[in-house]
Amino acid sequence: MNKYDIVLFDLDGTITQSAEGIRKCIELTLTDMKKPIPDMSDYSRYIGPPLLYTFGEGLCRLSSEKAKEALPIYNAHYNKIGIENNFLYDGIRETVEMIKSKGIMVAVCSSKNEALAKRVADYLEISDLFDCICGSKTDGTRKDKKDLIPYALSSLNAKENMKVVLVGDTAFDAIGAKACSIDFIGVTYGYGKKSDMSAQGVKNFADTPKDILKFIL
Repeated sequence: MNKYDIVLFDLDGTITQSAEGIRKCIELTLTDMKKPIPDMSDYSRYIGPPLLYTFGEGLCRLSSEKAKEALPIYNAHYNKIGIENNFLYDGIRETVEMIKSKGIMVAVCSSKNEALAKRVADYLEISDLFDCICGSKTDGTRKDKKDLIPYALSSLNAKENMKVVLVGDTAFDAIGAKACSIDFIGVTYGYGKKSDMSAQGVKNFADTPKDILKFIL
């Protein structure tokens, strides 16, 4: 018997190496808006948090109104240059294939705009590995994992008694899993900080994509 019926995967920093593309698109967006570009050397400050948070009270410190204005500008840049700046982590494809081969449902559960998340998956030729790809709305809502997880489970037609785990690389992922009362596996090879996840009570950590399997199978 499998330990889980459903495995949800974060995208950026868990499935894909995407930091440079995201960084470039944030910089271009701020340039277009004639706003200052902050220090972007710490990837954990903008890979993982919802984009609306990053532009607003997070990294960029724009007003709520300006943060919303930034989203379509960012999405347009990401459509042009962000998609191709995504690379799979070594071993993640094989890990997802192994999980799926056991009859477990798998889905992407990302704060990234859903249409962009689907384009990334198509570009990397991994769309067929997942039962669904779930992300935020174009207006930036449905951005938090606490909202995305129920949406993903609904998209999978999950039953109430199914056992679910989220795999992610940031404290934002861990907080969302806790809020939805599901298990969480933190990956240390991504952009988030292990210490931040530990502070949320996370105890199961995978240092490589292959290590994820020992917590699932």
